[in-house]
Amino acid sequence: MSESNIKQLRRTRNGRIVAGVCSGIGDYIGIDANLVRIGLAIASLFGGVGVGVYAIGWLLMPDEGKNTSIVQDLINNRQVKTNTWQQETPDYSPTAGWERQEPTVPGDQKPQA
Repeated sequence: MSESNIKQLRRTRNGRIVAGVCSGIGDYIGIDANLVRIGLAIASLFGGVGVGVYAIGWLLMPDEGKNTSIVQDLINNRQVKTNTWQQETPDYSPTAGWERQEPTVPGDQKPQA
């Protein structure tokens, strides 16, 4: 079976009302997206679970045409920023040719010998 024939859970653009979560679930399961919407609306009336499920789906389901979800994108961006910051830290070792300068305060000059 080729990768193009594998059914993947995605937020769809076709039939999207807010973020495409219900239409994506309906497409994946093979039912009408309105049935999923009705189910989430009923779940929202009884304790608000439907809103939480929809929000989690929005964050974890990748958009149609993308391979990563919103959460995965945020994690990847944070890792790139962390790695960039760690790479830019200068090496103060004596073999690197850098000398660490002590911070100076104006008016606090040491007399030269």
